[in-house]
Amino acid sequence: MIADPVSDQGIWFRVETSSTASAVRRAAERLGEQLSLGDRRTADLAIVAAELTSNLVKHAQDGVLLLRPVRRGGEAGVELVAVDSGPGMADLTVSSRDGHSTTGTLGIGLGAISRQASWYDGYSQSGRGTVLAVQVWPSAVPSPGWAAGITRPLTGETWCGDGFAVRLAGDRPQVLVCDGLGHGPLAAAATDAAVTAFHSAPAGSPKAVVEHLHRSIAHTRGAALAVAELDPTAGRLHYAGLGNIAGSVVEQGRRRGLVSLPGIAGHQRPVIRQYEYPFGPDALLVMHTDGVNDRWQLTDYPGLAGRAPLLTAATILRDCGVRRDDAGVLVARAPA
Repeated sequence: MIADPVSDQGIWFRVETSSTASAVRRAAERLGEQLSLGDRRTADLAIVAAELTSNLVKHAQDGVLLLRPVRRGGEAGVELVAVDSGPGMADLTVSSRDGHSTTGTLGIGLGAISRQASWYDGYSQSGRGTVLAVQVWPSAVPSPGWAAGITRPLTGETWCGDGFAVRLAGDRPQVLVCDGLGHGPLAAAATDAAVTAFHSAPAGSPKAVVEHLHRSIAHTRGAALAVAELDPTAGRLHYAGLGNIAGSVVEQGRRRGLVSLPGIAGHQRPVIRQYEYPFGPDALLVMHTDGVNDRWQLTDYPGLAGRAPLLTAATILRDCGVRRDDAGVLVARAPA
């Protein structure tokens, strides 16, 4: 059992044996209790955790699972993201039907997950692996998120110095991706300070928000960070960044890089400029830290761009994340 509250960054488990699967289930139940899901929904959560981890043990290669709180509209739920590198499924919809099996089992795992979950989505490719994302909420399901991020500490480290945040500044959707300088607790403290300052910052342009963050985290070791604002009405994206945060707009298979200037937020007096880019109704914004290599192409994943932003973020992290560094990815689309 996990005795302390789970941070919003969550806990990663490498799931290779049934004993680890049991530990994940117990941790999920404990988190459900901490978030006051209620007995019935906590029991549903335990079923979801058991089925996800069972699938990883039986079918996956390099299977890992992220357990974390998810918050929206003043309510909290539990999110589980199961990621593996093979063998994948040619048709995830067929594989989710009760009775379908690739290993002679009853084949009820994915069907049970979809029934117990408040929200469920997945993406799979034969030979490349699967990403499944599940949320369990205490009551009605909040509206689907227009942006989602995922972070992972470097191998062997508990603290993650990469982070992200999402907010509405007035009626403008804004996102932050942050990479605290270095690794470990001090890097995580810098990122936590940036995320807190982002949520409390006055509504303003990305340039104004980055300036606010620069002042707000001066007591930390500093961070690379970038803020983007989506303007769906005008079909534009506004972007301001400092340091090695990579940003791209992907639309109709084409990818356009975004400009971040050299500097470290919280240190010295950096030059901060804002840039503007076209952002159509079908465009995706992808931002990531330098713990993710920049060689990804969404055209390598047919259909992924149309799935939930979390699936795209988790897939990029799986295939392009660097194990010797903290890694973080955020994906956003224009809110409906």
